[in-house]
Parts: sequence; C-alpha cells; structure tokens
Amino acid sequence: MTKRDPFKYFKTSREIIRLAVMLYVRFPLSLRNVEDLLHERGIDVSHEAVRFWWHRLGPLFAAEIKKRRVAGLKSSRWRWHLDEMFVKINGERHYLWRAVDHEGEVLESFVTKKRDKKAALKFLKKAMRKHGRPDVIVTDRLRSYGAAMKEIGNADRQETGRWLNNRAENSHLPFRRRERAMLRFRRVRSLQKFAAIHASVYNLFNSERSLYSRSNFKRHRAAALAEWRNLCTA
Repeated sequence: MTKRDPFKYFKTSREIIRLAVMLYVRFPLSLRNVEDLLHERGIDVSHEAVRFWWHRLGPLFAAEIKKRRVAGLKSSRWRWHLDEMFVKINGERHYLWRAVDHEGEVLESFVTKKRDKKAALKFLKKAMRKHGRPDVIVTDRLRSYGAAMKEIGNADRQETGRWLNNRAENSHLPFRRRERAMLRFRRVRSLQKFAAIHASVYNLFNSERSLYSRSNFKRHRAAALAEWRNLCTA
C-alpha cells in the first residue's frame, strides 16, 4: 500500500513547513516570531499558516520520530524518573505527569486535573503499556506514587530521595520555557497534544553538550537535523 503524502495538498514546500514547525516547537518562539524569522530568510508566510502546520503535521512528525526511536529505547527499562508539574489552563491548575529515562529521554507525558492515586495509576499504566516495566522507578515523596505502585505490584521498585529525581525535574525546564512563549494553554487537549509533540522533538535534538566533545556534538546535531528533514517522506 502506497504511503500517503501529508504534504500533497499544501502549496508551500515541505522544506519550509518542516522548518517552521521545528522552529515553533523546538524553540521558545511565538507564532509571530516564527513568521518574522522566516521573513528574514525571504519566506513570506502568515503566523496562522504556521499554526495550521504544527496542528496538522506536528502529531505526524512526532509519531514518526517516536517510531524510529522505539528500537533504541530498550535500555529505557532500566531506570525511570517520574515527576509532575503544574500547568494552568484558563487560570485553573492542572498537572502534567512526565516519565523520563536515565538518559533524559522523555518517555511519556500525561495531563490530569488532580494528582491523586487515580491519576498516578492511570499515568503509570499508560507508560508501562507503551514501554514495559522498568527495573527502578525514581519519584519524589508524593504519596500518590506509592499508592499507585502498591496497587500494580511495583512498590519494591520505587526509590525516593532528596536529589535522586533531579533528572525529571530538570527535564521540565525546556517545556517551561516553551510554555511561557505560548502564553499558557486554554484547553487540556491542546496541552496534551503540544506536550507529546514537544517531547518527541526534544528527544530528537537533545544532546547533553557537557558530555560530548565539540566534534561529536556537531555530528549528533547534523544527524538529528538530517533525520528531521526526512520526516514523512514518500
């Protein structure tokens, strides 16, 4: 069966669309910032076009990135770091639960209105259904985690400590910067959608510069950019 071309009915070239979506999702830029940056390159598009592109094609890009990286995530079953961050939607507090592996790869994002046992259990089941059961799960001292893990039989795999969960807490920072540029969210659905897309794009381009030499970092960056440019090719 022939693979459907997602760019088929767009007048703008796929290279420009990919560039616009990458700029908007990866960097803390507003839609109008992206429009201005593209204009400086001689590309005349509306910020509303950028909005439409990321809404329409962002999930497709994220799904393909995830699909390509699944084979390399087998080591992610070793240690997970779980944490939740609050996000306001129309002035009302919600919680974005995130699972990160020991290398900083964002495995799962999940939005709930509460952070009780029921929400923690739902998040854990969703993450384990996709990625399997890890050997160790590092959390903070939120009691919802312990109650949820006891119910699914994972209580012996939980670790808590003062600085043990810095990996998950630090992983919130790129999303926080991006959230501020977007001037918050208005719907739960929009938050869930953007969190999933942002996680996939972050995983693709993320490299801990302090652990690489300059030459290795440049090679990794070039490979990530080449992979991005080949997304959703027919």
